[in-house]
Amino acid sequence: MTPLDVLWLFFILSSLQPALQQRALAVQRARALRALEKREGTRVITMIHRREGFAFLGIPFGGFIDIEDSESVIRAIEMTGREVPIGLVLHTPGGLVLAAEQIAAALAAHPARVTVYVPHYAMSGGTMIALAADRIVMAPSAVLGPVDPRSASTRQRRSLRRWRRRIRTRSTTRR
Repeated sequence: MTPLDVLWLFFILSSLQPALQQRALAVQRARALRALEKREGTRVITMIHRREGFAFLGIPFGGFIDIEDSESVIRAIEMTGREVPIGLVLHTPGGLVLAAEQIAAALAAHPARVTVYVPHYAMSGGTMIALAADRIVMAPSAVLGPVDPRSASTRQRRSLRRWRRRIRTRSTTRR
């Protein structure tokens, strides 16, 4: 085996390592979520954005709340029976106002109990989503950030004002 062969082997293994780590994390996460569903008797939905979770050749891949998130989370909420409680595991730096508002509205409209679990942080739009729940469960070191959307659109600003009024009204008439 020549030094060039060793170098190629190192490069191939180095490029596969992040994908293998991500797969191992997904398996651990699935086991933990099944245990949570069984223990709480809920349907568990996740929205996890980890900036440090996956890197390829040193370039981190992560995310924020976007339209694809709202579509998949709302689909999961709508597929959950009306009498089945929902648990949402939320770990996000925030994201698009529209997407966060859609998710929060869908959670608020669900007739059964909604619990949001915040293991690390839920910032901005994540806080907006958490406030739509009936109950928020946080790790001792977890944080909710300020709801501070960066919205240039007048329509989005009006939508955010309506959302704030809805939160105030909802907090005084909680189930």
